[in-house]
Amino acid sequence: MKKYIYISLGILCVILGGIGVVTPVLPTTPFLLLAAFLFSRSSKKMHDMLLKNKVFGKYLYNYSNHIPFPLKDKIFSIAFLWTGLSATFYFADLPKWVFILLIVIGISVSIHIAMLGKWRRNKNTSSTNPPSQDPL
Repeated sequence: MKKYIYISLGILCVILGGIGVVTPVLPTTPFLLLAAFLFSRSSKKMHDMLLKNKVFGKYLYNYSNHIPFPLKDKIFSIAFLWTGLSATFYFADLPKWVFILLIVIGISVSIHIAMLGKWRRNKNTSSTNPPSQDPL
């Protein structure tokens, strides 16, 4: 019974993560990481399918193995985020508090995307590449 609950929750998380790809407010990464965790506890087949998925597989692999997010992908993601938010601001008649909330979320997500891999890269490079010594 527990297995089927984990699989169902994993599927729900993948769906929410997929929605998060195209909506600027819903986060993608936490849902996909949770789905990978749930599938790893319940179904090797579902877990492997998620990790080998054409859309999410490389993203999850890179994130879980601390591989930095490429600059061009960061730029695309932030541009996509603000395009979606701009369309929402233009077409929706939002109350002022929702507008402010979306701006705060947009700024927060932009900072998060911009910083992805920054600390990990510094940590990894210092441990794998010893500092060079200048000849005197």
